[in-house]
Amino acid sequence: MSVRVWIAGCAVLALAACADVQTTTDKMTTDDGFFKELPEGVRLVAAKNQDLTAVKIDPSNGCYVYRYRGPVETTFLPLRADNGRPICTQTIAAAAAG
Repeated sequence: MSVRVWIAGCAVLALAACADVQTTTDKMTTDDGFFKELPEGVRLVAAKNQDLTAVKIDPSNGCYVYRYRGPVETTFLPLRADNGRPICTQTIAAAAAG
């Protein structure tokens, strides 16, 4: 019985690996999710000391993040406006409520 379960499980995984995965690519972003060209409104309000060449939206909270290359590691930091507040997109729920 155990062998049959293993064979069935492996067959399902093998077939799933061969499936064509549909991806949606937006014309505004690259394959790795970075903006090709940052929206003008975001560029205008972003603080000047941030790297705007590698910006994407964090899917967990809808805020813009930029790639920071430090001396030890590369990480993503929130993209902030001149006043220090993070720059975020409006969520669908907030748009429906407002």
